Amino acid sequence: MTDFAGEAAAAALWTRGVLDEQARAFLAPLEPQARRTDAALYHGSGRDPVWEYVLSDDAAWWTFQATSEPLVLVGHSHVPLRISFDGESLEGGVADDGAEIDLSQKRWLLNPGSVGQPRQGDPRAAYLLLDLDARRASFRRVEYDVQRTQSEMREAGLPEMLAARLELGQ
Repeated sequence: MTDFAGEAAAAALWTRGVLDEQARAFLAPLEPQARRTDAALYHGSGRDPVWEYVLSDDAAWWTFQATSEPLVLVGHSHVPLRISFDGESLEGGVADDGAEIDLSQKRWLLNPGSVGQPRQGDPRAAYLLLDLDARRASFRRVEYDVQRTQSEMREAGLPEMLAARLELGQ
């Protein structure tokens, strides 16, 4: 847990303490990156699969440079993104709810967002529907019981800031 500080460390320690053996067995072999013929996946970025946030053109550009797959999926930042690369320039940014992407044209970097703490001001859970056969992606949002989640976080003794930010989508 030395890689985390403050509230993140408290949440990581709490999570480690409540995971059952089945969950630990599922998580243990997972890597922060994976590759398929048609997609590269990273927790962070192609340049730093663990820690780098892809929130700038620079980070997106370097991730495209580190990969050759037509689709790059990232996470970590909690911000839903859709960024295309035509070999020379980047286009895109934050992905709105309902955004539909035709993956058959250009290369794409997508971040599905987050179920919890979607950090761009919308507290709804964000996710991505991906159909690799049809070469389509769809960004979605769904309401969830934020107040109940906050109550459960407070009952568990997690830092107040983590619970409070859920309401703001930050």
